[in-house]
Amino acid sequence: MLTPPQRKELIDKMRQLPDQIDESVRGLNDSQLDTPYGPGKWTPRQVVHHLADSHMNAFVRMKLVLTEDKPALKGYSQDDWAKFDDASKLPVHSSLAIVRGVHERLVHMLDHTKESDFQRSAVHSERGEISLDDLVLTYGRHGEKHCAQINGLRSAKGW
Repeated sequence: MLTPPQRKELIDKMRQLPDQIDESVRGLNDSQLDTPYGPGKWTPRQVVHHLADSHMNAFVRMKLVLTEDKPALKGYSQDDWAKFDDASKLPVHSSLAIVRGVHERLVHMLDHTKESDFQRSAVHSERGEISLDDLVLTYGRHGEKHCAQINGLRSAKGW
Protein backbone atom coordinates (compact mmCIF):
# COMPACT_ATOMS: atom_id res chain seq x y z
CA MET A 1 0.00 0.00 0.00
CA LEU A 2 1.41 3.35 -1.05
CA THR A 3 1.37 6.34 1.24
CA PRO A 4 -0.27 9.47 -0.19
CA PRO A 5 3.14 11.17 -0.73
CA GLN A 6 4.51 8.08 -2.52
CA ARG A 7 1.41 7.90 -4.70
CA LYS A 8 1.63 11.62 -5.52
CA GLU A 9 5.28 11.21 -6.55
CA LEU A 10 4.40 8.33 -8.89
CA ILE A 11 1.42 10.19 -10.39
CA ASP A 12 3.70 13.19 -10.94
CA LYS A 13 6.11 10.90 -12.81
CA MET A 14 3.18 9.87 -15.03
CA ARG A 15 2.32 13.55 -15.50
CA GLN A 16 5.89 14.25 -16.69
CA LEU A 17 6.28 11.22 -18.97
CA PRO A 18 4.90 12.73 -22.20
CA ASP A 19 7.47 15.55 -22.11
CA GLN A 20 10.26 13.19 -21.05
CA ILE A 21 9.69 10.66 -23.83
CA ASP A 22 9.31 13.45 -26.37
CA GLU A 23 12.64 14.91 -25.22
CA SER A 24 14.28 11.46 -25.31
CA VAL A 25 13.60 10.99 -29.02
CA ARG A 26 13.70 14.63 -30.17
CA GLY A 27 16.06 15.10 -33.08
CA LEU A 28 16.68 11.40 -33.70
CA ASN A 29 16.65 10.36 -37.34
CA ASP A 30 15.19 7.09 -38.64
CA SER A 31 18.53 5.28 -38.44
CA GLN A 32 18.95 6.32 -34.81
CA LEU A 33 15.34 5.45 -33.96
CA ASP A 34 16.00 1.98 -35.40
CA THR A 35 19.19 1.32 -33.39
CA PRO A 36 18.63 -1.23 -30.60
CA TYR A 37 19.80 -0.08 -27.17
CA GLY A 38 21.54 -3.45 -26.69
CA PRO A 39 21.88 -6.90 -28.28
CA GLY A 40 18.42 -8.39 -28.68
CA LYS A 41 16.84 -5.24 -27.23
CA TRP A 42 14.25 -2.88 -28.65
CA THR A 43 14.89 0.26 -30.64
CA PRO A 44 13.83 3.73 -29.49
CA ARG A 45 11.02 3.55 -32.09
CA GLN A 46 9.74 0.32 -30.56
CA VAL A 47 10.04 1.76 -27.05
CA VAL A 48 7.89 4.79 -27.92
CA HIS A 49 5.23 2.61 -29.54
CA HIS A 50 5.43 0.20 -26.58
CA LEU A 51 4.80 3.05 -24.15
CA ALA A 52 1.66 3.98 -26.09
CA ASP A 53 0.47 0.36 -26.13
CA SER A 54 1.30 -0.25 -22.50
CA HIS A 55 -0.13 2.96 -21.12
CA MET A 56 -3.36 2.61 -23.10
CA ASN A 57 -3.67 -0.75 -21.37
CA ALA A 58 -2.82 0.89 -18.04
CA PHE A 59 -5.59 3.45 -18.43
CA VAL A 60 -8.16 0.77 -19.29
CA ARG A 61 -6.97 -1.48 -16.47
CA MET A 62 -7.19 1.31 -13.90
CA LYS A 63 -10.62 2.34 -15.09
CA LEU A 64 -11.81 -1.26 -14.85
CA VAL A 65 -10.49 -1.48 -11.29
CA LEU A 66 -12.41 1.68 -10.41
CA THR A 67 -15.67 0.61 -12.03
CA GLU A 68 -15.93 -3.15 -11.51
CA ASP A 69 -15.62 -5.55 -8.61
CA LYS A 70 -12.30 -7.41 -9.03
CA PRO A 71 -12.23 -7.36 -12.83
CA ALA A 72 -10.09 -9.78 -14.80
CA LEU A 73 -7.09 -8.09 -16.41
CA LYS A 74 -5.43 -9.88 -19.30
CA GLY A 75 -1.70 -9.88 -19.83
CA TYR A 76 -0.20 -9.65 -23.31
CA SER A 77 3.12 -10.37 -24.99
CA GLN A 78 4.79 -6.98 -25.23
CA ASP A 79 7.65 -8.49 -27.24
CA ASP A 80 5.20 -9.82 -29.82
CA TRP A 81 3.44 -6.44 -29.97
CA ALA A 82 6.82 -4.72 -30.52
CA LYS A 83 7.43 -6.87 -33.62
CA PHE A 84 4.34 -5.61 -35.47
CA ASP A 85 5.00 -3.18 -38.32
CA ASP A 86 3.15 -0.40 -36.51
CA ALA A 87 5.66 -0.64 -33.65
CA SER A 88 8.79 -1.29 -35.67
CA LYS A 89 8.29 0.90 -38.73
CA LEU A 90 5.82 3.76 -38.22
CA PRO A 91 7.03 7.24 -37.26
CA VAL A 92 6.81 7.88 -33.51
CA HIS A 93 4.60 10.99 -33.67
CA SER A 94 1.32 9.06 -33.40
CA SER A 95 2.45 7.19 -30.29
CA LEU A 96 3.84 10.37 -28.73
CA ALA A 97 0.38 11.89 -29.22
CA ILE A 98 -1.26 8.80 -27.70
CA VAL A 99 0.99 8.94 -24.64
CA ARG A 100 0.24 12.65 -24.22
CA GLY A 101 -3.52 12.16 -24.48
CA VAL A 102 -3.71 9.00 -22.39
CA HIS A 103 -1.59 10.55 -19.66
CA GLU A 104 -3.68 13.68 -19.55
CA ARG A 105 -6.74 11.53 -18.87
CA LEU A 106 -4.94 9.02 -16.64
CA VAL A 107 -3.40 11.63 -14.36
CA HIS A 108 -6.67 13.54 -14.14
CA MET A 109 -8.49 10.35 -13.19
CA LEU A 110 -5.91 9.46 -10.52
CA ASP A 111 -5.82 13.01 -9.16
CA HIS A 112 -9.57 12.72 -8.58
CA THR A 113 -9.66 9.19 -7.17
CA LYS A 114 -10.71 8.76 -3.55
CA GLU A 115 -8.00 7.54 -1.18
CA SER A 116 -9.97 4.37 -0.36
CA ASP A 117 -10.29 3.46 -4.05
CA PHE A 118 -6.54 2.90 -4.39
CA GLN A 119 -7.05 -0.36 -2.50
CA ARG A 120 -9.61 -1.67 -5.00
CA SER A 121 -8.24 -4.69 -6.81
CA ALA A 122 -8.35 -6.82 -9.93
CA VAL A 123 -7.10 -10.25 -10.89
CA HIS A 124 -4.32 -10.13 -13.45
CA SER A 125 -3.83 -13.22 -15.64
CA GLU A 126 -0.09 -13.31 -14.92
CA ARG A 127 0.36 -11.46 -11.60
CA GLY A 128 -2.70 -12.56 -9.64
CA GLU A 129 -4.54 -10.09 -7.42
CA ILE A 130 -3.28 -6.53 -7.77
CA SER A 131 -4.55 -3.22 -6.41
CA LEU A 132 -4.89 0.15 -8.05
CA ASP A 133 -1.89 1.19 -5.95
CA ASP A 134 0.09 -1.70 -7.52
CA LEU A 135 -0.79 -0.37 -10.97
CA VAL A 136 0.20 3.16 -9.98
CA LEU A 137 3.54 1.81 -8.76
CA THR A 138 4.15 -0.16 -11.95
CA TYR A 139 3.22 2.57 -14.40
CA GLY A 140 4.69 5.39 -12.35
CA ARG A 141 8.12 3.79 -12.83
CA HIS A 142 7.60 2.26 -16.26
CA GLY A 143 8.10 5.30 -18.47
CA GLU A 144 11.09 6.51 -16.51
CA LYS A 145 12.83 3.17 -17.11
CA HIS A 146 12.25 3.35 -20.86
CA CYS A 147 13.35 6.98 -21.14
CA ALA A 148 16.56 6.00 -19.36
CA GLN A 149 17.14 3.25 -21.94
CA ILE A 150 16.81 5.70 -24.83
CA ASN A 151 18.88 8.36 -23.10
CA GLY A 152 21.54 5.76 -22.29
CA LEU A 153 21.71 4.80 -25.96
CA ARG A 154 21.97 8.46 -26.96
CA SER A 155 24.80 8.97 -24.50
CA ALA A 156 26.65 5.81 -25.55
CA LYS A 157 26.40 6.76 -29.23
CA GLY A 158 27.15 10.45 -28.68
CA TRP A 159 23.83 11.59 -30.17
